[in-house]
Amino acid sequence: MKKVVILGANGQIARIVEHRILTEADLADVELTLFLRQADRLANLADNPRVTVVEGDITDAQAVANVIAGQDIVVIGMVDHTPDNVITKNVIAGMHLHQVTRVLATNVLGLYHEVGGEFGRWNAEMIGAGMASARQADQLLAASDLDYTTLRLPWLNDRDEVAYTITTHDQPYDGVSGSRQSVADVMIKLIGQPTLYQRKSIGMANPATQGQSRPVY
Repeated sequence: MKKVVILGANGQIARIVEHRILTEADLADVELTLFLRQADRLANLADNPRVTVVEGDITDAQAVANVIAGQDIVVIGMVDHTPDNVITKNVIAGMHLHQVTRVLATNVLGLYHEVGGEFGRWNAEMIGAGMASARQADQLLAASDLDYTTLRLPWLNDRDEVAYTITTHDQPYDGVSGSRQSVADVMIKLIGQPTLYQRKSIGMANPATQGQSRPVY
């Protein structure tokens, strides 16, 4: 069995990923550990034999290290805007301690000034001071020896569609918006094929939204 821990497991994208893993036949070999601040939010999954729900605080280094032990893949289900990037540092330390190497980390678009035009200006303005911590989280992973993938998320919508193009860190971001289902699909692909995009930063958005000056909802 492949063991995957999702940190921040009650997020909207995380819930889509969890549902797909537990319902799709080609993911039947995946066991989930779901780490979140209030375990009762996932009470509906508590009796699933492929799920372990763990309550804890992601800023607690010992709690994070404990939940990483024995895992094959770590998913960071939130952007690290914490002071001094404590989330990313806790994950890196916990992975080193327990010799886990594969991590998928969500982040924001615009880390490398790869979003141009009016939308790029607006995006930087909206993220504001949070861009500094987001960039530092990405740099911490890049400087580590972990097999990381940074996922630079588009501005999200709840459209019932899976439509995206993946771009790497040295390519212009293609699109401005994308569905949560699309981001979940990227995560599912990476969990299913862990060697994809190792030590890469990737963006994903619906290319049909390219050229828009504001998010498409």
